[in-house]
Amino acid sequence: MELIKLLGILIIIVGFALKMDAILIIILAGVVTALVGGLGTTGFLETLGSSFVDNRNIAIFIIIILVTATLEKNGLKEVAKNLISKIKNVSAGVIIGIYGIMRGIFAAFNISFGGVAGFVKPIILPMTIGSVEAKGKEPNEEHVEALKGMCSGMENIANFFCNVVFIGGPGALLVQSTLQKLGYEVSLIDLAKVEVPVAIIALVVAILYYYLKDRKLYNKYY
Repeated sequence: MELIKLLGILIIIVGFALKMDAILIIILAGVVTALVGGLGTTGFLETLGSSFVDNRNIAIFIIIILVTATLEKNGLKEVAKNLISKIKNVSAGVIIGIYGIMRGIFAAFNISFGGVAGFVKPIILPMTIGSVEAKGKEPNEEHVEALKGMCSGMENIANFFCNVVFIGGPGALLVQSTLQKLGYEVSLIDLAKVEVPVAIIALVVAILYYYLKDRKLYNKYY
């Protein structure tokens, strides 16, 4: 009987496998988990409310996702795709590289765009697909799947390596506290100075890698 409490996870797996609406799947999984877990409707709402208040950053993230989903439903992806389709000489690899630079700069100031779900999926990914269509090609399904991974990978690399540059950010504080436990006293400014060249190297390597990979995939499928 305890396994029935994992029904929510099964709903998420099946829902994403069938490519159903992500927000609907998550809400449904949460409600089902609350009911089979014994919380009931009242307990579910109380838990949701207290979590909303105690974790404001997560609440803001949820709001961003809801807003982005609404915009996406009303044509945000099509606008992004049509915009980049007017530029015939830009490739998906170039778009991903430009986004990596932009994401890295903003991450260094601890500014988020909403991550993969809030910015990459509704804007950057359609732009990369639009760059293929601008050349008069029909996007290959396997190529599109590869572009999804490349766009998400650039988001993670730029955010991970550049966010630590921000003095006082959670990443820098984590590194500082870890070093202190090991007996090394370092300032946040010193950490930032060390991280800057690492972040630049990581971005350059990622940009070159995704650019070359995109060229290889384009030649393969088109």
